Amino acid sequence: MDTFFLQSEKPLSSQSQTGGLSNFSLDYSFPVSQIQKNDRVKLLVLLLLWGAVFAPLYPGLVKEWLQHSDNSHAFLVPLISLYLLWQKKEAFKSTPLKSSMAGGALFFFSMLAYGLSYGGGLAFPARIAIVSSLFGLLWFCLGNACARLFAFPVAFLLFMIPVPYSIMSLISMRLQLFVTTVSADLISSCSIPVYREGNMLYFMQTQLEVADACSGIRSIMSLTMLGFLLSYLTRPGWCRKALLVAAAIPIAMLANIVRVAGIGILAHLYGDKVAKGFMHDFSGLLIFFSGFLLLFGLFHLVNRKREKNVQ
Repeated sequence: MDTFFLQSEKPLSSQSQTGGLSNFSLDYSFPVSQIQKNDRVKLLVLLLLWGAVFAPLYPGLVKEWLQHSDNSHAFLVPLISLYLLWQKKEAFKSTPLKSSMAGGALFFFSMLAYGLSYGGGLAFPARIAIVSSLFGLLWFCLGNACARLFAFPVAFLLFMIPVPYSIMSLISMRLQLFVTTVSADLISSCSIPVYREGNMLYFMQTQLEVADACSGIRSIMSLTMLGFLLSYLTRPGWCRKALLVAAAIPIAMLANIVRVAGIGILAHLYGDKVAKGFMHDFSGLLIFFSGFLLLFGLFHLVNRKREKNVQ
């Protein structure tokens, strides 16, 4: 297996004419574009076998995507990863191929972790092993140079793994209290009498509950995913990339606070009916879209500054 993909379509040395695959070593490399067709079929078979091994996890994974709105963004993750890989197809053709034992070790330990986690009924580490084993398998077969190209597209698949409910509940509870507190302060600054108790806002004629769905965790998950994606697409520069990732959470929290405070003011003026039904859902979409626009605006700004510096 350590010389699996080291056969070229063209005779690159006397070794390829006399010894075949057995004469190639791990130190021998050539462009990916020269891989023989039958070796490409072998890689495809390996990927299919890898996918079949994790088949028991797929129904539960898709079920969580469908049942929990916090994970609804996960349906887009595999499509985005495939698109990012497709964009690198020309770079892959000219990249030297060289097997990596480090990738083999990662694959081995990932499969070991999967077996132990699945046998012990631990869903989260077993699902993480889907991504880590895929990265290890490709790294082992294609080598270090190719691994640098597919590192982010494959690692991006981690965003399709739902965070354990226990962790989500803990974060969501703290976010509820924070959003409720800041929203109450904003409403009070508008000369509207409001009393806060826990995640409840009490007005003169009505009351408003900041529920789990209003904690902003959904926006944070989606905008964080977008922040990582934009940092990958932005121009070189770690400061710019870090800024896009770090800005995702504050933007999501700010947008959600504005939403809760706005609904609270409308509830005080027009009753609690505006906090339910169409207005509640529409305000969520509107504020979420505003967060996207802010993050895209920041992405445009950091790239625009780069262009000015180059000029």
